[in-house]
Amino acid sequence: MAIKVRPLSDRVIVKRIDEEEKTAGGIIIPDTAKEKPQEGRIIAVGPGRTEEGKVIALDVKKGDRILFGKYAGTEIKLDGEDHIIMREDDILGVIEG
Repeated sequence: MAIKVRPLSDRVIVKRIDEEEKTAGGIIIPDTAKEKPQEGRIIAVGPGRTEEGKVIALDVKKGDRILFGKYAGTEIKLDGEDHIIMREDDILGVIEG
């Protein structure tokens, strides 16, 4: 059975996008030497933050490819896969194109 999580407030659920496992010169990088990627795809978004009784929608949406800080969010497991739940403020930018 698939686990469903609905983020609250201005939180999003992100699945990391893995970096290349080779350098430009063709050298294979072992898992122990790789840094965790700071790029991901948004899987789910919350309704938005509340200010003065009004809900302000997020600037990002499900499916957006984003960049985030190295230590952003909290890691969670959904259906055996690693994801991150973070606030919209932790998102540095949306990758377009």
